[in-house]
Amino acid sequence: MPKLIAFDAYGTLLDVYSMGVLAENLFPGQGQSLCVLWRDRQIEYTRLITMSDPTGSTHYQSFWDLTIAALRFSCKRLAIPLNQDQEAQLMGQYAKLSAFPECQATLSQIKQAGIATAVLSNGNQAMLSKALQANQLDTLLDRVISVDEVRQFKVSPASYGLLTSHFGCAPKDILFVSSNAWDVIGAGWFGLTTFWVNRQNLPFEEIGPKPTYTGANLNDVLAALPT
Repeated sequence: MPKLIAFDAYGTLLDVYSMGVLAENLFPGQGQSLCVLWRDRQIEYTRLITMSDPTGSTHYQSFWDLTIAALRFSCKRLAIPLNQDQEAQLMGQYAKLSAFPECQATLSQIKQAGIATAVLSNGNQAMLSKALQANQLDTLLDRVISVDEVRQFKVSPASYGLLTSHFGCAPKDILFVSSNAWDVIGAGWFGLTTFWVNRQNLPFEEIGPKPTYTGANLNDVLAALPT
């Protein structure tokens, strides 16, 4: 039985594509393409910064700022005119992304089992707090941890080390849950037990350690726990 179950936030608890309706309303016929490119560029910026600045002392920017930059780039790349009001609407919606429907029940059952819960996210505290509170998930988590503390984004070892330092347990005693295969790989390299939420039935990556467990949604996390 793990001592801690830690969750990625964006894509795992919070649906990053749930804002597609707003994007489509603002930019008919281009909303879906915008959301996909926006997410890809956002993650690419985190990797660029961490690889170029492994101490986190020079080039680090908050995830919120990178999300704005990624939105602006994506609109330019797709030749979508973006005014200040549209940007404010999209970023406002991003701050309160919808949670996946099974999140509350899964977190509640984990808490009832007496297992500590946490979020480890690239997001900064302000944006995480707002989104988790909007979905009433904040009270089901013992701790919300942002990589802002080490100024290095996942998949740096220092980012996953925040879990061991906050909770004082060994990597093998932590179950890390993410829908992002790259995140699962990074956590596995660090030594965490991993669960890949494969919502889209995708093949896993061809490098790195395979996930310890795999499931279609968060309900399957409960099934993986020892009885």
